[in-house]
Amino acid sequence: MIFEKLRDLIVEHTDADPESVRPSTQFIDLGIDSLDTVEMIMQLEEELGVELEFDEKVTTVGELVNLIEKRLRELKK
Repeated sequence: MIFEKLRDLIVEHTDADPESVRPSTQFIDLGIDSLDTVEMIMQLEEELGVELEFDEKVTTVGELVNLIEKRLRELKK
């Protein structure tokens, strides 16, 4: 679910082919910089109704998905 939401946001922000967005895809390869990543996280926060704060730098779609899922698990405890 998180991957699909993030993929949709990436496609919306970059016009990338949805098939080209995989967990191993690096943001830089999609033309996404750190500001774009923050904007997508803010949009996900709004959609999911949670605050997602990260101290770690993420470089791939999969890393961001994993961090979001981890954060959501922590919030449910």
